[in-house]
Amino acid sequence: MALIAAAILLVPILVVALCVSLTSPGPILYWSKRVGRFNQIFLMPKFRSMRVDTPTVATHLLEDPNRFLTPIGSFLRKSSLDELPQLWCILEGKMSFVGPRPALYNQYDLIELRTAHGVDKLLPGLTGWAQINGRDELPIPEKVKFDVEYLERRSFGFDISILFMTAGKVIRRKGIRH
Repeated sequence: MALIAAAILLVPILVVALCVSLTSPGPILYWSKRVGRFNQIFLMPKFRSMRVDTPTVATHLLEDPNRFLTPIGSFLRKSSLDELPQLWCILEGKMSFVGPRPALYNQYDLIELRTAHGVDKLLPGLTGWAQINGRDELPIPEKVKFDVEYLERRSFGFDISILFMTAGKVIRRKGIRH
């Protein structure tokens, strides 16, 4: 499915890559260290929406995240176009379409809570139950509560419904702060 999605989205991927290249200096992709299944670290690509001098922390921990955005960074994040390169991680088997969003390697509180509740056994996802129930607006304990609920309820049908709900959220740009 990831290969089919990549083929269908090839033109938008190339357009976004060109726009990133033309609007800010630095690489087109940002590779961040993320926590995968069984807390294994992997590199996850995103289209770069922040300046190259941005500190490596979760966006909500930045004093003024907006000052680090590239000229098209806000649009990329609100439209979720910055996430398209993650199809590569799905092809590699490091991510799934649906699962808990992969934590940054230094989000120790999130990693610890997920591990304590067995969520670390799941492949991280491009989208997830917590994503459609609040995304950036959720505090970590609430996010983990949704991750645990997903762990307990996961099924093909639930994944399909999460994918459709995600499409609706992305279209309405709900739950995104920056």
